[in-house]
Amino acid sequence: MQKTFHVPHTPIEQYTLSNGLRVILNEDHSVPVVSVAVYYDVGSRNEREGRTGFAHLFEHMMFQGSENVPKAAHFQYISNAGGTMNGTTSSERTNYFETLPANQLPLALWLESDRMRSLAVTQENLDNQREAVKEEKRLRYDNQPYVNGFLRLFEMSFKNPANAHSTIGSMEDLDAATVDDIREFFRIYYAPNNAVLAIAGDFDQGETRSLIEKYFAGIPAQPEPPPVDVSEPEEVADNVDVFHDKLAPVPAFALGWKIPPRRSPEFYALSLASHLLFEGESARLYQKLVKGEESVVQIQGGIDERRGPSGLFIVVIPKPDRDGNEIRQVIFDEIRQLSTAGPSVEEMEKLRNNLFNASVRSRQSSLFRAQQLAEFALYDNDPELFNTDLQNYLDVTPAQIRDAVAKYLDTDNRVLLDIVPSPEEVAAAAPHEPGEPKQPTAPLPQIPAPPDETPAGTPMPTAPPAAVESN
Repeated sequence: MQKTFHVPHTPIEQYTLSNGLRVILNEDHSVPVVSVAVYYDVGSRNEREGRTGFAHLFEHMMFQGSENVPKAAHFQYISNAGGTMNGTTSSERTNYFETLPANQLPLALWLESDRMRSLAVTQENLDNQREAVKEEKRLRYDNQPYVNGFLRLFEMSFKNPANAHSTIGSMEDLDAATVDDIREFFRIYYAPNNAVLAIAGDFDQGETRSLIEKYFAGIPAQPEPPPVDVSEPEEVADNVDVFHDKLAPVPAFALGWKIPPRRSPEFYALSLASHLLFEGESARLYQKLVKGEESVVQIQGGIDERRGPSGLFIVVIPKPDRDGNEIRQVIFDEIRQLSTAGPSVEEMEKLRNNLFNASVRSRQSSLFRAQQLAEFALYDNDPELFNTDLQNYLDVTPAQIRDAVAKYLDTDNRVLLDIVPSPEEVAAAAPHEPGEPKQPTAPLPQIPAPPDETPAGTPMPTAPPAAVESN
């Protein structure tokens, strides 16, 4: 008899301020904490050629002070109040979020509203944050094995520059940025009518609505940003390439496929197919290549979920004595098997159990709820999808998974990127004992991996402003 599971319904209230700011509230008194998420509808997809990296640069700029908040004091205020915070940039959006003790909600709302209203866009701030981004690129991209190869993977997959360029962007483009460019970017994209404010956790809804009105309602709306064209032809941009990596300890390779946009029927099916193929130690490819043949050091994959054409990627580090072509053939054979026979009854049962387990566990976090509510509001104009989207995955049939894999993965319309150590790295590599294959010196980074910053703090005033004091 099939088990019946139910995920508790999450209460959601939503409304829109007169300036266009969408507000999503999830009141829950189970834990005395509250999370705030502000999502702006701007990511690397909004950048034009010659001005890439602006969305990510602006994530840094948003911590450089505003009319009533000193430079980098946002981080210090939150930390001293017992909270945590961060901001991230992706192709689809830029987000900022805090989790604090429940009585510190006024602090978070005041901080977020002050920088939405009056960010300090100065030449000094532009110059120092431009250098901060360059340093981040040196540390997280240029000085890490394999990572820059992954950036090439996106260029191979997508033909439209809006989809193909990296979130970190071009350093040359950042060098060319002027203060006027940054001010205009702020005016267009950091307007209340281009943002969503989501709050989840222990708060009183009436008091919170009053606070939101107090801090955000007076921020003026702006004209709608220009529309974004993320359309793509079916074929990938480049099928095969080689990336020479001076930091790679051993060769690796990556495979990529262009797949439909998020929340499309075939996207749901391919998401479940990805779980079956490479996610977790029970996945087909892990069992076959790591546990069975013992031919790879590491295999992982992921889906780059976008509102436009998305991507599915698999990254493999073979053992040094194994042939990459043979490993790839195993992968292609497993994809072919899934595209013809589909998943088994046992695999479908496991998928459903995992979906329920992940759904229940993740909902225990107020930050997860705030972020997911903001995302559904921003991307789909429907935060109630938080309660209903799980069913879209549960409704996927084995036949739909089989057919989606046959159409999008069991095809030559894919990319193959070989990442090989550069000659000087190979020559300098230390010898190792026969029969003991050399292992990578660094773990394989996740794909995709958008920038994720915690701004460096600077000394802050000895007390927070009276406007944000709470009982």
